[in-house]
Amino acid sequence: MYENEELDAAIRKNRIVTMTLTLVHNGTPVVHQDVLVQQKRHELLFGANWGDITLAWVNGELEGREKELAEMRNAYFLQLFNQVTLPFYWERVEPQRDHYEHQTQRLLNLAQWYKEHGCTIKGHPLCWHTLSPHWLLELDNREILQAQLGRIKREVTRFAGLIDVWDVVNEPVIMPLYDRYDNGITRICKALGRINLIRATFDAAREANPKAVSLVNDFDISPAYELLIEECLAAGISIDAIGIQSHMHQGYWGVEKTLNILYRFSRFGLPIHFTEITLVSGHLMPPEIVDLNDYQVNEWPTTPEGEERQALEVILHYKTLVSNPYVQSITWWDFSDGGWLNAPAGLLRRDMSPKPAYEALLKLIKGEWWLSPTQMTTNAKGQLVLSGFPGKYELEIGSRKVPFSLSKNLDALVIHL
Repeated sequence: MYENEELDAAIRKNRIVTMTLTLVHNGTPVVHQDVLVQQKRHELLFGANWGDITLAWVNGELEGREKELAEMRNAYFLQLFNQVTLPFYWERVEPQRDHYEHQTQRLLNLAQWYKEHGCTIKGHPLCWHTLSPHWLLELDNREILQAQLGRIKREVTRFAGLIDVWDVVNEPVIMPLYDRYDNGITRICKALGRINLIRATFDAAREANPKAVSLVNDFDISPAYELLIEECLAAGISIDAIGIQSHMHQGYWGVEKTLNILYRFSRFGLPIHFTEITLVSGHLMPPEIVDLNDYQVNEWPTTPEGEERQALEVILHYKTLVSNPYVQSITWWDFSDGGWLNAPAGLLRRDMSPKPAYEALLKLIKGEWWLSPTQMTTNAKGQLVLSGFPGKYELEIGSRKVPFSLSKNLDALVIHL
């Protein structure tokens, strides 16, 4: 059984960096001077999904109470997070062939709003068998592949600079075996094979934006996913990061299981993104459900007991993830109740009031893991020794404010005033 103390020790070892800052003015060290130092942003990405209510709000489609709820959601989001995942489900972006401008513009407006508020943005997903458009079935396999690659190039090119992180291929382990309904992407995945399809999609994304971070993402955490990643890397496919979904509607994984998963996927030496984290604050989904989508209920309420359980579990889960140095991004799904499967999976309730899990996570990310404004004094050499999480910081001396970064790659920095 892992305790908080063990996780905290691993976090200090793997995350906290120490840097010596030397303050200089006109070539002379600034000695025995009081300065104010504070953190402005985490390098580690903490985020959630977009929220349909925010998409509608940004595009001026809400009024009255719905508008108020969206504004409440946005305020809580920006207080806690620095990353957001935006929806690029192909069927919704382009329900009819070549009819994508309206939805694309809505997404552009949303991306610009999040960018203006300092968020790193990820697009999800570019290639996925679920929610692929029905009109693909009218095409032959060659035409489906051309349409898929064209869609990737179009989206990645148009959003370059706004969105530079993409789930390029989503859930490829099951993709050629998917049998819930016929779809164009499963067809070409069967015909081409997973590796060839992944290569083609990654090449298209890379051509459109060479600077973008390209992910493969899956809910399947079995050895089959590991084997697929091995095959991709052996085939020369440049995967920038591994995406892992953790939808825990049927119960929290626990620390040991999560650490084991992290150990298995860390062996690739690639950044790991936990792309979709769910912990419910109501009753748990029955364990016999295999496909989570089969659990359809009209009501799934949050409960006081469930909220307390969720708050304890969210802290353990985030500490477990942050204790591993390969984890670079952690994304909650959904931010407010009533999203996917109507589940009480939010950190906010339906009325956008914060649950205990939100408050606990805020105390962790912007408290325990955050340097609040701190008064420090330079020594006889004009130096300060600063320890904290990597990220963006600000030093204030007199009327001057100087931004700088705390980084694992640098243990000393000279700041010229």
